[in-house]
Amino acid sequence: MPPVRRRFRRQTGQRRYRKIFVIVVEGRKTELQYFAIFRQSNPAIHIQCLKGKHSASPSLLQTMEDRLETVDLKKSDEAWIVVDKDQWAKKADNFGFALSNPKFEYWLLLHFEDGKGCNSSQVCTQKLRSYFPDNDKGIDARETSKDKISDAIRRAKQKDNPPCEDWPRTTGTTVYKLAQKIL
Repeated sequence: MPPVRRRFRRQTGQRRYRKIFVIVVEGRKTELQYFAIFRQSNPAIHIQCLKGKHSASPSLLQTMEDRLETVDLKKSDEAWIVVDKDQWAKKADNFGFALSNPKFEYWLLLHFEDGKGCNSSQVCTQKLRSYFPDNDKGIDARETSKDKISDAIRRAKQKDNPPCEDWPRTTGTTVYKLAQKIL
């Protein structure tokens, strides 16, 4: 009598979909380091953080457009461009615009304080150095936690009242909208 063949069946299941955030930043160091923190803290999301070829807005937009041609974004995925200050924005349902005025470091400062009096790039950099003494346009991820990110979101929301539709005209940031969605 021939041996009985056993049938092996693989269980088919649904893999949990990892939401994708495609983020193009103009900064070469600080912004990339910052968004890498989210990658480490939440394995359910996938962040593709790309630096633009130049900090000019059209170049950042081109970098984003080039990347979106190679990535199949689902409706739940999002694409964001993070810049310091400029005169443009693109509107789409899943396209965000995160801008800090006067610069991205203002957003980082909100992790520690309310940013009062930070109305110039120089003042922002000076104030941030008290929290990151070795800051050479970089951050130490160990100095940032979910609690500090939540504090920054709360402070930025308080300053963004009423919420700006495109970018802050005075000192402020809309990076909190992106951080809030990622968390």
